[in-house]
Amino acid sequence: MATGPKKPSKPYRRSPSGQRGDRTGHKGPRNKTTRAPKRVERLERDPKARPPLVAIVGRPNVGKSTLLNALARSLVAIVEPTPGVTRDRVGVLTTLADRTVEVVDTGGIGIVDAQGLAPHVERQVETAIGMADVVLFVVDAKEGITALDHEVAKRLRMATDRVLLVANKAESNRVTWNLGEMSALGYGEPLAISAKEGLALDKLEARIAERLPAGPTTPYKLPPPEVKVAIVGRVNVGKSSLVNALLREERMIVSEVPGTTRDSVDVRLEKDGEAVVLIDTAGMRKEKAVQNSLEFYAQRRTERAMRRADVTVLVLDATSDVSRIDREVAGYAVEERHPLVIVANKWDLAPEGLAIETFVDYINKTLKGVDYAPVLFVSALKRLNVFRVLQVARDLHRQAQTRVATADVNKAVRAAYALRRPRAVSGKVGKIFYGTQVDVSPPSFVLFVDDPAMFEDAYKRFVENRFREMLPFKDVPLKINFKARQRSPSKNLLGPKPE
Repeated sequence: MATGPKKPSKPYRRSPSGQRGDRTGHKGPRNKTTRAPKRVERLERDPKARPPLVAIVGRPNVGKSTLLNALARSLVAIVEPTPGVTRDRVGVLTTLADRTVEVVDTGGIGIVDAQGLAPHVERQVETAIGMADVVLFVVDAKEGITALDHEVAKRLRMATDRVLLVANKAESNRVTWNLGEMSALGYGEPLAISAKEGLALDKLEARIAERLPAGPTTPYKLPPPEVKVAIVGRVNVGKSSLVNALLREERMIVSEVPGTTRDSVDVRLEKDGEAVVLIDTAGMRKEKAVQNSLEFYAQRRTERAMRRADVTVLVLDATSDVSRIDREVAGYAVEERHPLVIVANKWDLAPEGLAIETFVDYINKTLKGVDYAPVLFVSALKRLNVFRVLQVARDLHRQAQTRVATADVNKAVRAAYALRRPRAVSGKVGKIFYGTQVDVSPPSFVLFVDDPAMFEDAYKRFVENRFREMLPFKDVPLKINFKARQRSPSKNLLGPKPE
């Protein structure tokens, strides 16, 4: 094992409690040395592959997320008065002054996080600054300059040429005095705006456009993704770890602290020449366990992410039992007729001797109605079998978009009806005349029958399973509607019969 240079011995040490002193309790010297600001390395970005990037930074609770939503003209980030709501990098493509840019919201610099996630947030901020073409340094025009603002200014000193000072919450003229003293931060006269009220946002967009690198003024559009994949599950099962493993970078904050992810974050991934959007979501909780509005909105955004995704990936913890939350998430996917991939994460930590077949049987018994969904076994931490998740998600999306000929549908209908007929009602057995596919995603069919009331739910599930066997929809949910056949009115040359 390689070793580094030997560190010089120090006469004083820091005790486990954090108090300065040596073994005898004698306090060491109090002289402090001024630490030089850490250099923010500029990360190279391909301007042909991605549009310019604008990063929003600042101390907590100055309105960074509100500004992101205002520039994006959409509710992208959660906005709460609680400091430290944003943790991960939340980005969105938008058009500013005829230029398409990617705007990225970041966590507050200097946040005091009770869950110990501040170092993770700071690394995410540094990465965003390093990638940015323009850095919006946001301060609070109402509160004025604080010591933490000076700390942020110091950290941005190595990126001065890219920094634009923005004084948010300037809804009234009473903040003029505070605006004057903000020049002391070293980034010139601040631009006073109100992201909440939409004041002076046109001026801000013009300032941003002036600082962007040369590029096309026509709207930049990324090729549409082949598939959008929502990564869902209860808290602390490894959703963010799976996203990071697929991206091969620390894009999402990963911690053992439950509820680390709060926003639903869209991340674009290019794999084998095809684009995929991964949606990392907040961990689902029991409704009675939701403690505040922040967790409530995180839950609702997770549900919305599932609705707008093409495929849902339900992440389970292979080291623990399937929970009620897991069943609820699976049930929501069934209700929405979404293609579903079940991922058993932490399989490397599963009990010794546990067979894959045994675990699959256990999942099928505990998660009702999703026995058609493929089950994958991965270790996000060790990056074992993770890319299989993308392959299966793509395959399910293609299945869900498949159309089959009416002749093939009717062949499956006749085979199902010959194998099993519906239960007789009052001595009469329901008849199926013909069927046809009417839609995709989910594959939807209409079967024309004599009386829909004669076909109970059990028989509908039977027909659905036969369709999966005989048609190319092995692993996706289907939507089958039984409809009464409308007979054509008989032709009568003499007109309708008299009453």
